[in-house]
Amino acid sequence: MRDARTGGRFPGVMRILTVCLGNICRSPAAEAAIRAAAAEAGFEAEVDSAGTGRYHIGDPPHPRSQAAGAAAGLAVEGRARQIRLEDFEEFDVIVAMDHANLEDLRRLAPSADGLAKVHLFRDFDPESVGEEVPDPYYGTDEDYREMIDLILPAARGLVARLQGSDS
Repeated sequence: MRDARTGGRFPGVMRILTVCLGNICRSPAAEAAIRAAAAEAGFEAEVDSAGTGRYHIGDPPHPRSQAAGAAAGLAVEGRARQIRLEDFEEFDVIVAMDHANLEDLRRLAPSADGLAKVHLFRDFDPESVGEEVPDPYYGTDEDYREMIDLILPAARGLVARLQGSDS
């Protein structure tokens, strides 16, 4: 349910956007992991995902991303979309899965405030600062399972960091 007075947002609800290239593998999996981490922590968050590219607009998440997520208890769902300039206003935190998408987001940011919202996702995992979530698109089922293994601690770290700054 959305609150029409706040543009669909409830006051105090953190809005998080995950971003990769095509929005069918990594970012929808990260979206699901952040949702799960937030629910587990009792943290109110709205989470969405987008891609910097137009390759898969309207497509569901990759079947192997869905399967790897399901094996970890995550519901990897949604439809691919491309990032919009409005996302820099509508979301509180925007996380990129890799350095290339991080740089694309930095170039797209329409303001200093928008730029300040952009982070590398794995920087929220203290053991993986500066590291990427590799794109499994052309890889094996094992690559998709590894993607989930890399996403889960970053999702928990992001939620923990936001809870600490939310007080």
